[in-house]
Amino acid sequence: MQGRLLLYFATAIACVLPAACSEPESEAAAPEVLSTDPLLARALNDPLMVDPDLSWRNEANAVIAIRDGHPLPPFDARDDARQRARDAGRLELLENGQIPALPPASGGQGKASLANLTTADEIIRAVGSREDCIDDLTADITWSTGLPPTSSVMPHGMVRQAAGVDQGTCVIRVVRYLTPVAPEDALEYHFAKADRARFRIERFAAPEAQLRAERRDQEIAVHVRPGPGGMTAVDVVHWRK
Repeated sequence: MQGRLLLYFATAIACVLPAACSEPESEAAAPEVLSTDPLLARALNDPLMVDPDLSWRNEANAVIAIRDGHPLPPFDARDDARQRARDAGRLELLENGQIPALPPASGGQGKASLANLTTADEIIRAVGSREDCIDDLTADITWSTGLPPTSSVMPHGMVRQAAGVDQGTCVIRVVRYLTPVAPEDALEYHFAKADRARFRIERFAAPEAQLRAERRDQEIAVHVRPGPGGMTAVDVVHWRK
């Protein structure tokens, strides 16, 4: 009898220890934590972004929903990140000589703001690109790495979404990215790239900061605005006429 009592108490004491019980407490509690804290649930379930030079939000059907806002940006635009990105962009430009001066904005109106647009086809229509190619668009982050040098993403830019098509005469790239630099620095970078490729460029301040670049066979639209977390949001559309 005494032996059975000792065995009973030993088993009871062992179950008090976390590692000895058969049903772990943490697994039972996890669903409750996630259900009561949606912000934490979203952070835990979102894809990890490990490369600050090529981060993106991996959404299904991104060509259908290329959103401008994101409540949880990868990081805020700290002063040190802003300065590093600005320096990297200017060093890249200086490799090919003096950086051309950004011209003043035209007094006229540019194309409509892209801030509230949510789909690639809306963006293409808004900038006046090839509507006849919309049905062939696909969403894939690799479209951002295939941008021509004249419209490449700035150093340290974080690509959020990308879509494109390259079939016959339909050649389009739609890329949205965030950069910690100021809007003026983003405009300078994209202006210098297009100017050196001998595009005719107009700059507009309204309804949002933008560049319109054109040459015989190609066009580029660059829209720039304040983004989440103090970042600058940049939309680039490059297409063949």
